Order: sequence, then C-alpha cells, then structure tokens
Amino acid sequence: MSQQSPVVPTGARPGLALFAACLGFVVIILDVSVVNVATKALAADLGGSLAGLEWVINGYTLTFAAFLLTAGAMGDRHDPRRIFVRGFLLFAVASFACGAAPDLAVLITARVVQGVGAALIVPSSLSIVNANHPDPVRRTRAISLWAAAGGVALALGPVIGGLLVDGLGWRSIFFVNVPVAAVGIVATRRYALPAPAPAAAPAPAAVPGAGRRSLDLPGQLLAVLGLGALTGAIVEANAQGWTGPLVLGCLAVFVLALPGFLAVERRGADPMLPLGLFRRPAFGATALIGVLVNFAFYGLVFVFSLFFQQVWSYSPIRTGLAFLPMTAAILVANLCCGPLVRRFGARRVLIGGGVLAAAGYLLVLPAVGGHHYPALVLPFLAAGFGLGLVVPAMTTTMLAAVDRANAGIASGVLNASRQLGGLVGVAVMGLLVGPASAGQFRDGLRVALVCAVLALAVAAVLGAVGVRSGAAPVSVPGSPAREREAAQAMADAR
Repeated sequence: MSQQSPVVPTGARPGLALFAACLGFVVIILDVSVVNVATKALAADLGGSLAGLEWVINGYTLTFAAFLLTAGAMGDRHDPRRIFVRGFLLFAVASFACGAAPDLAVLITARVVQGVGAALIVPSSLSIVNANHPDPVRRTRAISLWAAAGGVALALGPVIGGLLVDGLGWRSIFFVNVPVAAVGIVATRRYALPAPAPAAAPAPAAVPGAGRRSLDLPGQLLAVLGLGALTGAIVEANAQGWTGPLVLGCLAVFVLALPGFLAVERRGADPMLPLGLFRRPAFGATALIGVLVNFAFYGLVFVFSLFFQQVWSYSPIRTGLAFLPMTAAILVANLCCGPLVRRFGARRVLIGGGVLAAAGYLLVLPAVGGHHYPALVLPFLAAGFGLGLVVPAMTTTMLAAVDRANAGIASGVLNASRQLGGLVGVAVMGLLVGPASAGQFRDGLRVALVCAVLALAVAAVLGAVGVRSGAAPVSVPGSPAREREAAQAMADAR
C-alpha cells in the first residue's frame, strides 16, 4: 500500500535543517570540553575548592546523563523540532546565567539546567536529521556529517575555550552560546521538516497511552536521585573523607535508589530503560564499555587541564593546544573507523582501539615527572586514535544488538552510559589528585593514569568476551509503544 507523503512546509531546506541540528550537537560537545581549560580562571575569579570545580563539570554531565532517555521519549511523543527548539532555548538561558553568575553556587545551578537543555537537544537533533533526509543514501551522508561536526567540536573545543578565556575572559565561553542558539532555533523553525506521523497504531485502543511512550516519571526521579547521590559522595569525599556525614548520607541514598530504580524499570509498562535489552551480552558489554571509555577520557582531560595550568603554568590557550594531538587523533580515527569495521568487523576494531588507547596512556606515565611536552605528543596521539576507534565501533555493536524498533532506546542507553562514565571519571580522578602540591599532584596523576589504563584494558576484554558476531538482535515485546515502533519500522522498510 502506498503511503501519503507528508506536506512539505514552504521554505523547507534539508541542508539548513542539517546545519541547525549540527549546531545543537556542536555546542553540547563544546560545553563539555571548553570548561576544562577555564578551571584556573574560574577558581581565581569565583574562588571555591577543587570539589566546587568538579561540580561545575559534573553538574552539567549529571543532568545530561540522567535526562537523555526521558528526552528520547519526549521526542517520540511530540514533534522533535519542538523538543529541539525548547531544549536550545533552555540551554541558551542557562548559558547566559552561567556567564553572569556572581558566585560558584549560581554557576553550578545554571550548569545543572544547561545539562537538561543538552539532553533535550541531542536525541531530537538526530531525529531532525532523519526526518529531513528520507533518502537512505542522503540520510547516511547527513548522519556522518552530524557525527563529524561533533568530532570537530571535540578536537577544537579546548583550543576555542583557551582563545576565549585568554581573550575575553571565562564568562565568554558561556555567552557565546546565546547567539549560536538563536541561529539554530531560527533555522530549525524555518527550514526543518516535521517528523513523519506514526503509522496506524496496531495496539488495541482500549490500552491507555497506546501509540505513544510514557515519560516514566518514577524511573526518572530515581535515576536523578541515584546519580546525584553517587556523584556527591565521590566529589565530597575529597574534602570530608569517606566517613564524613554528607558522604555517608549520599552513599546511603544511592544504595537505596539503585534497587528502587531497577524495580521500577522491571515492573513498568513502558520503562525508560527496558531491562530486557540486557539479555543480549553485546548490549550490556557495550554499555559498560561506554562507561569505562568516558571514565578514562573525561577524567584525564579534567586532571590534565589542572596539571598543565597549575603544575606546568600553562595559559588557557596553551592548555587547549596541548590537547590538540589527542583530540585531532580522535577525529581522524572516527573517519577511519568505518572502513576498518567493514574490513575487520566491529569486534576486532573495538578490541584493538581499547588496547591502543590503554598503551597510549601507559606511555604518558614517564612524561608527567618532567616538564617536557614533546614527550606527551606520541602517547597522546596513540591514546586519541585508540579512543576514536572504540566509540564508533561500540556504537555499531550496540545498535546491532537490538532490532530496529529499539534503536532509539539503545542509542539513549549508550549515550547515558558514556555520560555516567565521564561524570564518575571527573569525580574519581579529581579525588585522586586532590588539592595538593605539585609533587603530590604528579603522584595522584600517575594513579589516575593507571586507573584509566586498567579501565581501557577491561573495556578491551569486554569487547573480546561480550561481543560476538552472528547473533540475532534482541526485541523487547509487551508494551504498546514498542509494538507501534516495530510496526512503524516494518512500514518504513516497505
């Protein structure tokens, strides 16, 4: 049966819609990396402890990770354009509040709100790309450009941050988001197509909410509570020790919230995290690999930013340039990964990338005792190239582990697990280096590097043990929304 094409609004332009979606993705990635090079300037201007600086990073990452799955559900319920525009608007308002913050507490609060806006932007930006490129070949090219934009933002983020901080002050790294958001919002409203209307729902009409996903508010609240408590315990342990009352209280909240979250997700009619997906070993393995990889990468970016500025006395721009070999290698590896996966398979690329990244960070260890940057270049290149191979390979593996109807939730799980890893990495490695002297900082940095190497080695082992080729993807039946998604996927295939 032929399907009626959606009405194209006047002025719809797929290229400009892609541009708007890429803008959203770029500012989200930039705001993860540019803040790292501003930590010294932030501390000088607003004061605060190392724990306070960690909360500037983790306040954003926490809500970004916790709200990603719910944001994907909102995109299913509503036009992704609306979610994207509202997320971008919230992100812009929070960015302005960050730039105008009079103290560290206001800055951290605004960063938390920024993370919610970021969570709304990312899944809806990819939905906009899909909706505006119905031809499979053009869609693949558009998604590649969208992903490449994120890679460029990751590579140039520390450099851009350093330029802004040195030239205009740390507040400029937040104020610059406001005009970028305005351009993205206008381009989306004028040029982006709406998402296709869902096919006729196959689920019985008597079932409440059939054809649309619920937001799983109990699961969402428990996820935010548990992640926030875990982060608080790790961050505050640096100041209070593990026996401090606040730390013990946060750990108790986490211990209670985790089983509560699992119980809600197991019994819910339409959970934000369908636990049945973890029946496939590859799904659970890649989710854990995402945690480990971002634990190593973002944790080390945070402590090396402090190391370059506090121990080696680098300026913000020089600090940004110091990361360029590693982030540029990540971008190059992202571009090389597709052909390598086609030739060798995702599993081998995943293992090889993990081993190479671990070896690169292991070679960094001797260099931190001196003050000779060239000794870091080759290890940074190796680590960056290895990480750049792991991320696309684990994404391919994750999506191959589920049927098409669950591809969206799989992408959300992977992104959420990666953000969780970055959040814990910053907190743990910040705890390891502590507010110490230069010599003690080097000792803590060495321990942080060893932790990163072990995490990446475990990721490679998980790739070898947990990922197998040839198994059928997992489907999660039972909820009307999932049935509707499966029916829509079959209709799209026809």
